[in-house]
Amino acid sequence: MKLVKPLLGLLAGFALMRLAKSPSASSASLDPDMQKILDKLATLGGKPIERLSPAEARQQPLPGDAVKALLASDLDATTPGADVSVSHQHITGPLGDIPIHVYTPAGEGPFPLVLYFHGGGFVIASTADYDASARALAATAQSIVVAVDYHQAPEHKFPAAPEDAYAALLWVCEHAHEINGDARLVAVAGESAGGNLATVVSMMARDRNIGLPLHQLLIYPVVDNDMTRPSYRDNANAKPLNKAMMAWFFQHYATPADAMNPYALPIKAGSLSGLPPATVITAEIDPLRSEGQAYAEKLQAAGVPATHRDFKGVTHEFFGLGAALPLARDAQRFAGECLKEAFNQERARLSRAGNAQSQPQAQAPVQTQGQGQAEAQPNQQSSMPPLTQLQSQSQGNQTAL
Repeated sequence: MKLVKPLLGLLAGFALMRLAKSPSASSASLDPDMQKILDKLATLGGKPIERLSPAEARQQPLPGDAVKALLASDLDATTPGADVSVSHQHITGPLGDIPIHVYTPAGEGPFPLVLYFHGGGFVIASTADYDASARALAATAQSIVVAVDYHQAPEHKFPAAPEDAYAALLWVCEHAHEINGDARLVAVAGESAGGNLATVVSMMARDRNIGLPLHQLLIYPVVDNDMTRPSYRDNANAKPLNKAMMAWFFQHYATPADAMNPYALPIKAGSLSGLPPATVITAEIDPLRSEGQAYAEKLQAAGVPATHRDFKGVTHEFFGLGAALPLARDAQRFAGECLKEAFNQERARLSRAGNAQSQPQAQAPVQTQGQGQAEAQPNQQSSMPPLTQLQSQSQGNQTAL
């Protein structure tokens, strides 16, 4: 345990985050529908995963399983994103094949693209367990969601997952047309461990000078290992994720030597400047609520536009429970609107740029220096080339961590 202590909370909240102030657990009350889900989960026979092997932990029920059990007797239940189609394929990554799942909304397209990473502490779960989240984002954002089943620990420790995420970003930008997507409109998103990967892959894009995603949607992401934050104390025994589970996740994902690596713990980055605008969603009854808030504040301090919304009365993993939880549907709509706004802003910028290029040079309006600067740096992002200029990079060019 001595080796684990410096990063005990690294993975812990791979599914937890919050950007709001930190009311204590005693003052926070569960939403009645959230309570029903947790009560049903308790009847499914799950064991404390911190006492299990990774193989055993992967067999334990998740909140989504509780929702399915609740809805089994509800003939009137509807699933958000039910009209979204799904196809499956594999892409090539540093460690071999990476399964991806392409969620396409109804309509003609080409559609914007959202590269999505599921949660599970980098150890458990898969896209199949987060299917409801991917469907909801495809429907609410009217975008193609490409969900990635990255390699997991302990079989593949850090930095395997970030490198898979980066390979998936390259693939999406280079092959968007093959799945009816618009490579000019690419965002990243993730829950829990996946929220970590979404912001980390944005850092990697910045650091490797390949251009940036337009937006990063971070749903209770894990970004730090400071377990003294208020929400850790308030929710040390929370369900479905608690402090002991966090320690277990980290033991399997990374080593203490990775503690200061920003690709493992993004809040440790020397600078967050130049990252894409962010939306951070957190849950009130969640161990990593406080560090989510801290991350949004650090983004803002670095000049990165960051919007945060904390959802009261809900826990870790609430986002994908929309079939039985109205607050989850609210969060899904909020996330979808934030993504659509980012895509619409980029469409407007591209339209202005196209109109300017189509005009004869002699007739081009003269701009002041201030106007030119504002147009050159939309959304306060760095002046890197757009993702449409992305070039293939060999695996040999990828940075070892």
